[in-house]
Amino acid sequence: MLRTALILVAAGKGERAGGNIPKQYRLLSGKPLLLHTLANLQKAYNFDVFCVVVSPEDNKVQSVLANFPLDARIVVGGESRTESVRNGLKALEDSEIDLVFIHDAARPFVSPKLLSGLFQALQSCPAAAPALPIPDALKTLKGDAVDRENLRRVQTPQAFHFSKISQAFKALQKGASRADDIAVAKEYGLEIAFTEGDQRNFKLTYSEDFAKAEKMMQTETYIATGSGFDVHQFEQGGPLWLCGVPIECGFTLKGHSDADAGLHALTDALLGALAFGDIGDHFPPSDPKWKGAASDKFLLFALEKLAERGGTLQHVDVTLICEKPKIKPHREKMRERIAALCQLPLTRVSVKATTTEKLGFTGRGEGLAAQATATVKLPT
Repeated sequence: MLRTALILVAAGKGERAGGNIPKQYRLLSGKPLLLHTLANLQKAYNFDVFCVVVSPEDNKVQSVLANFPLDARIVVGGESRTESVRNGLKALEDSEIDLVFIHDAARPFVSPKLLSGLFQALQSCPAAAPALPIPDALKTLKGDAVDRENLRRVQTPQAFHFSKISQAFKALQKGASRADDIAVAKEYGLEIAFTEGDQRNFKLTYSEDFAKAEKMMQTETYIATGSGFDVHQFEQGGPLWLCGVPIECGFTLKGHSDADAGLHALTDALLGALAFGDIGDHFPPSDPKWKGAASDKFLLFALEKLAERGGTLQHVDVTLICEKPKIKPHREKMRERIAALCQLPLTRVSVKATTTEKLGFTGRGEGLAAQATATVKLPT
């Protein structure tokens, strides 16, 4: 099997897009543009190595990539795109890479079909790039007509035999800057194949491009709501864990793990939204390794599965049903803990409490119940 690598160029400032942060970190449907691009690349092909090239001043990439389910190497770029790609290629020299794909972080709509065409082209050519015809008439600023038949709009990813493009960049004069990677390949004398591009694979350059991308994503996603419910009885001991917060009240909840009913219900709500079974399927109480386990592990598992599906958590709501302990003194800490685990703003995390008016097992103080809902946005 050929080993393939993806170099994602994310070192630019993106000033034409406006805003006060580089465009690769600007939010699109609730998460940074960089993550959308990585997620679609991951779905499009199973790359062996992901390499993200960032500017020397970048202080965001570590926290953003913490939400990407695969390991990605971080490489510091140079003063130009050409130098950044050169650094990315150099970082891969010891990885035994056969093919390398070089892509702009600002093109989030890359598709499996686009990559498939590039792979096929590399069977007989050392370099390939997707390209689109130009439908509009072309004129010079003096009004002279330009023949568009031999002109193309070139996109990324651009794909290469790794050894060939590495040699081409090494031969390029240090400090030289080229428009893209096939320009370097052509200068070195490599044959270039052009494959069919994709109109959807446009580069987000200006502020209005983000508005267009947002609309495209709205039409390609759906909202799912999952619900969860859990019950645990009381027993002597302590502390009592609820929504990730320890409560010293002289008793605790009985269960195989830490018996955090709030996080159990929320985990089931997320798994329900994904139609991915329930907490018992993935963490059976018959398995001794989950004895006494902290329930945030279960919630983080569900969040990881959501990320793998390319989904985004929008809102969570937990209702605790009990006569004791009193929830109100701990409610804000519970919200803060859930918000931190789910990486949500506090305004999207609800924790409520109610009683059953002394009726039933909760009314008799034998235990408590929790129910939760989770609202997620998922790709179609």
